[in-house]
Amino acid sequence: MFNIINRRAINAYATVHPEASRALREWYHEFRMASFRNWNELKAAYPSASIVGDDRVVFDILCTKFRLVVRLVFAFRVVQIKWFGTHAEYNRIDVAVVQPKKK
Repeated sequence: MFNIINRRAINAYATVHPEASRALREWYHEFRMASFRNWNELKAAYPSASIVGDDRVVFDILCTKFRLVVRLVFAFRVVQIKWFGTHAEYNRIDVAVVQPKKK
């Protein structure tokens, strides 16, 4: 099991993008119960996931309409939600440095 930091971010993103709400929450529950031990196992389960710098992974949500950026540390079984948005919004960010918005 993975500890997913900032579940409130998932709920907030689901509220802002109701079309993706179900798929985003399904990703959350599926990933929370996942038992991946390394990048190879992750890619086997999520072939479309893109591994980028700083232990970040980009997941397609609702096919390719939305993107979810997380930081994943296998050794500690922790996932930190970094960003979520549409594919068009994703094309305008630097995925290696994007951070969640501060309130």
